[in-house]
This record gives sequence, C-alpha cells and structure tokens, in this order.
Amino acid sequence: MTQHVLDARRLLCPMPVIRTQQTVDGLSHGDGLEVICTDPGVLHDIPAWCRVHGHRFDGAEEDGDEIRVRLTVCR
Repeated sequence: MTQHVLDARRLLCPMPVIRTQQTVDGLSHGDGLEVICTDPGVLHDIPAWCRVHGHRFDGAEEDGDEIRVRLTVCR
C-alpha cells in the first residue's frame, strides 16, 4: 500500500474528478490518494465518484483555499 498525492489546484469541475480517475487507474488495491484541490465542488463530486466506482472515501479537510480529499483504492 502506497500513498500518492494528486495536485488538482486551480482546476475546475469536472477536471479534478477526471484527473482523480486517471490517477486511480494506475494505482493498486489498497493504495491511498490525497487530492489537493481549490474547487469546492470536489467535496460532493469525489465522494460520489468513490461510491459509483467502489472506492473508499476517507474524508476531506479544508485549509483556506485548499481542500484535501483522501480516498483508498478498493478494486
């Protein structure tokens, strides 16, 4: 299990989710991904994407303009 970071700052919907999917496609079961974003839409979009694709949403934190979303690959 490896931890990965995706910088999706300054990208607007739907690009953070698209980049998340592209990154997850190259990861293994159990790997973690932290997505750093500035688009507040990810607070809804990435958890919904995780539910649809069977990955575990591990939470999100807001720090000023940045949002950090964490997930675990479950496939």
